[in-house]
Amino acid sequence: MRPTSTLDTQGFATFDVTVILCTYNRCEDLAGALQSIAASQVASSVTWEVLVVDNNSTDQTRNVVDGLCRRYPGHFRYIFESRQGLSYARNAGIANARGEVLAFTDDDVTVEPTWLQNLTAEMLNDNKWAGAGGRTLPAQKFTPPDWLSNDFDTWAGIVFAYFDLGNEAAELHRAPYGANMAFRRAVFAKYGGFRTDLGRNPGDKISNEDTEFGRRLMAAGERLRYEPSAIVYHPIVHGRITQEYFFSWWFDFGRAMIRERGDRPDVYGVPRDYFALMRRVAEIPGMTLRWMFAIHPQKRFRNKCFIWKGAGQIVELYRRSVRSQEN
Repeated sequence: MRPTSTLDTQGFATFDVTVILCTYNRCEDLAGALQSIAASQVASSVTWEVLVVDNNSTDQTRNVVDGLCRRYPGHFRYIFESRQGLSYARNAGIANARGEVLAFTDDDVTVEPTWLQNLTAEMLNDNKWAGAGGRTLPAQKFTPPDWLSNDFDTWAGIVFAYFDLGNEAAELHRAPYGANMAFRRAVFAKYGGFRTDLGRNPGDKISNEDTEFGRRLMAAGERLRYEPSAIVYHPIVHGRITQEYFFSWWFDFGRAMIRERGDRPDVYGVPRDYFALMRRVAEIPGMTLRWMFAIHPQKRFRNKCFIWKGAGQIVELYRRSVRSQEN
């Protein structure tokens, strides 16, 4: 790992790339993730650092990071973010990063040695790219149960942030996941950070803050790149391979869809949410019939997931309408 040689106006070292890794009580997984990043093979002309954001861990997280700091002086840093929630942690990382390009990954992954180089190289060389997303693959072999299809594209993003758009680099038209993405630091100054109402807060499992940010950039006309050679391996958490977990995820995804779109103008003085709420309620009987009469177990399960998504939308729309009345 090459030391840096430039300093900013406050005397801090500056970098081409900062890897931001947020963590909470996963010290054993964290050690493996950080060690894989430490082995990165990056061009000698590129300077980089790893910033670990500890989001209130009560385990040995600090000791793990301190050990890496001693082994690789000047390349690993630790900060503590007391506000619980992934968006708070990521935004703290952005505020404290010293790189021009900010790469993000998770605390339980393993990255290929060329991951960081391949994810950020085009962004460092070509200003047309505001961000990039790499390929995220399962860390172990897995045979899905009968109620899941063999097509990872239809469900694996829910379980292990699966993201694989093929072997060819291209412009992205869907937002990458937080396990394997990078953005220019300047876009956060221009468009804001990750939304804290979407970032897995205590008691609220909504977690679309990463994809919302990517969609926000693309809606503004910014260009994102898909880089298939930037590969991260994400473990499959078998506790998530349950129908109950999927139903809960789809419920929270429905809620997140309503939150993400924000407030809309009233229609002839009537809040638009009222119309959306009535439409979602009216859709539930038809969705329920499709679920009840589906014969194939995979189709039956998928239809039930859509019911849970609709229920989440109804709950969030109702809560918003109540809040608007109170205000």
